[in-house]
Amino acid sequence: MARFYIDQSISIGACFELPESVARHVQVLRMQPNEAITLFNGQGGEYHATITAMGKKTVTVSIHEFDDVNRESPLRITLVQAISAADRMDYSVQKAAELGVAVLQPVISQYCQQRYKGELAEKRLAHWRGIAASAAEQCGRTRLLEIRPTISYGQFLATQDDSELKLLLCPTGAVSLSSLPNTVASVSVLIGPEGGYSPQEDEQAVLAGYTSIILGPRILRTESVAPVIAGLLQARYGDF
Repeated sequence: MARFYIDQSISIGACFELPESVARHVQVLRMQPNEAITLFNGQGGEYHATITAMGKKTVTVSIHEFDDVNRESPLRITLVQAISAADRMDYSVQKAAELGVAVLQPVISQYCQQRYKGELAEKRLAHWRGIAASAAEQCGRTRLLEIRPTISYGQFLATQDDSELKLLLCPTGAVSLSSLPNTVASVSVLIGPEGGYSPQEDEQAVLAGYTSIILGPRILRTESVAPVIAGLLQARYGDF
């Protein structure tokens, strides 16, 4: 069944027009009145609806059932992702959403090639959130990956991170994933840009309470790290 995210309140018995972008998607799929669709707004659960009318640019639906389904991981993962090149960052966001990551915090670190500020930073944030919403539609999540506004690496380390487990991915990491605690409910992970974090930034993270870990003998591209570490953490502590 076709499934769409809409950023608005939904209630049983409501009848309304879908947002323009969603209506366009419905029409591209050549859906017709009386066909069933599923809607969700990222607040948990999903709604079953029926298309009641279609115009040239509009689609009207009627909500008839709420399903309190939960497909979120019991493990709260926060990825602190240093901004990488546009397509690489998009890939990291998409896979983080698919793999059940709760929060993605973009940061600007010393070796970042992209340094978004002002209006451009707001546009990139909206773009990433759109990617996360599309990924949630596809993978069945009922809540969206929370993508926070970009801050500097130093600003993040100065914030209060209450995750039970705090990890720094480093090619010269001191420990492997297998040596970590057997049970945790929340974890945050620092992921560097194309050139990684600088030695000074690695040191700052360790002083802030992060454990330096290594995934293996091969160095991964920055866009590969998010899905790899998210998958490994879900398998060890989450719902894989």
